[in-house]
Amino acid sequence: MPPIRRLVVVPALAAALTLAGCAASPSASDDGTFTIVTSTTVYAQIAEEIAGDAATVTPIVDSASRDPHEYEATATDQLTVASADLIVVNGGGYDTFVDTLVDATGSTAPVIVAVDSSPAWIEASGGDHDGADEHDHAINEHVWYDPEAMRALAAAIADELGTLLPADADAFDSNLADFAAGLDELDAGLADIAAAHTGAEVFATEPVAGYLLAAAGLDDVTPADFSEAVEEGQDVPPATLLDVLSLLGDGRLSVVVANAQTGGAETTAVIDAATDAGISVLEFTETLPDGQTYLQWMQQNVTDLAEALTP
Repeated sequence: MPPIRRLVVVPALAAALTLAGCAASPSASDDGTFTIVTSTTVYAQIAEEIAGDAATVTPIVDSASRDPHEYEATATDQLTVASADLIVVNGGGYDTFVDTLVDATGSTAPVIVAVDSSPAWIEASGGDHDGADEHDHAINEHVWYDPEAMRALAAAIADELGTLLPADADAFDSNLADFAAGLDELDAGLADIAAAHTGAEVFATEPVAGYLLAAAGLDDVTPADFSEAVEEGQDVPPATLLDVLSLLGDGRLSVVVANAQTGGAETTAVIDAATDAGISVLEFTETLPDGQTYLQWMQQNVTDLAEALTP
């Protein structure tokens, strides 16, 4: 199982939440229901696939209209975390609101951290998990777009559940095998894209889908100054924007990828310029679309990418 860790707490919020939820029960197992709490719907759905009927799974960010980067925890969220028997988060500075809640409640539930399941993240961060928690924009924390990382994460969930609920361990292993088979199909689709389009240049307004693009063998040529400014909610330097608009007009790019849940004037300008240039524009999200499983969502992303790259 990947190592468990806690991130730095924002003292004022932690104190406020503690006062607001002081009457909360410290454990959710009073009613006999095993409860998994996750930071987003992405990890909730993966946990559901592995746990099956053995657990109730609750995401904190439960709507595609909410940006996890900017989410502010509530007293209700504290009650949710206080009830958890197992917690699954992204880590890497992405969802530190959960860590604030964990410290505010004094929860002792095991915490599984997705970035610890990502070889690409571990290599980029040098294994310095605590330092990486400050959200270094040079490292892509959106590891749910990395099938290899999600394969390892699902295995970590199955392993932890097998320890906590040993009577259901065989069922967790079976569910894990089914989930892994679905990831095999994703890998095959990405391999097909790589075979046909390796080295094709793409532009991404943010690095949200970066791991998926890399797995497809594509070359992300987005200037770092552009993606970092957009991620941080800052203005893109004018010279960088001019370079990007020139790039969009020179015929090199195959696809432009945008984050459907965030944006600004510069992102709109890029999408408009790509449309004018006849470049396919794909929008990816940070949370699970309503009514889809993780595997369905990722398979649709892979299919859309393959179609966008095909003249």
